[in-house]
Amino acid sequence: MRELIEHVFLPAFDSAALSARHDGAVVRLGGASLAFTTDTYVVHPRFFPGGDIGKLSVYGTVNDLAMTGARPAYLSAGFIVEEGLPIGELQQIALSMRAAADACGVEFVTGDTKVVDRGKGDGLFINTAGIGLVPEGVAIAPRRVRPGDAVLVSGDVGRHGIAVLSVREALAFEEPVESDCAPVAELAAALISSGIDVHCLRDPTRGGLAAVLNEIALDAGVHVEVEEAQIPMEPAVLGACELLGLDPLYVACEGRLVAFLPEAQTERALASLRDHPLGRGAARIGRIAGEGKGSVVLRTRLGTRRTLDLLSGEQLPRIC
Repeated sequence: MRELIEHVFLPAFDSAALSARHDGAVVRLGGASLAFTTDTYVVHPRFFPGGDIGKLSVYGTVNDLAMTGARPAYLSAGFIVEEGLPIGELQQIALSMRAAADACGVEFVTGDTKVVDRGKGDGLFINTAGIGLVPEGVAIAPRRVRPGDAVLVSGDVGRHGIAVLSVREALAFEEPVESDCAPVAELAAALISSGIDVHCLRDPTRGGLAAVLNEIALDAGVHVEVEEAQIPMEPAVLGACELLGLDPLYVACEGRLVAFLPEAQTERALASLRDHPLGRGAARIGRIAGEGKGSVVLRTRLGTRRTLDLLSGEQLPRIC
């Protein structure tokens, strides 16, 4: 995906906003700073433990806005519906989207629907776009990450991908795994409003925690070191990954954020995150150790060091 963006889309569409390489664009309009983002959801199956494609499409876009420091406000929705999709299922998904939007305090204001021939759309694809207002003085972007920053994560990782896989492949684990699908806008806003100098925020969706760390390392030109023993993971997720031969660090989350901020503010930031129900499992997992390398190293539980590279493909296709 990164190669497609680098070699196809950026040369065609490059702009100052795109060059920031963020989860959403921040643009000035009429004296205000607006965040704008869009995403398309193709998850299969459409219903999974802890969520569905509708809820995911709302929370995913709201979370991308929150990662820019914005207060999410308005959404659009585009539906590509395959002929033969039961109307009852579409209604259920639409109502799930409305409930998720209400929970986030955002409003759908425009949309579009297209129907494609049977066999051409795998049931349903959803695109959502969102806009939000970035408070004055807030500047959150990969370029602000610097040596000496701490790396924090708001909770355990890998649950969403395993939850989707369990339904897709009809796997019955000893301990059921539910997706962490949730909105993190309030969590991000609380962190920012507490006075923490947040340099960058990211939600570890496609490619999981390892992909986020690599993207920041490359875009900010820094070297990242993380401690495996400090990364929160549910035993059920670890067990499922061991059984299936997956690396949990590359498995997607849908209700977590990764924060990069000054080391001296770590304890305050953790206290702020842990005050929120979605941040009770927050932990410091590493640091920005230097400039210029664009690399990520994991110190394992055994004390050895392992390079975390970007994968050449996806471990789990179509999980968001």
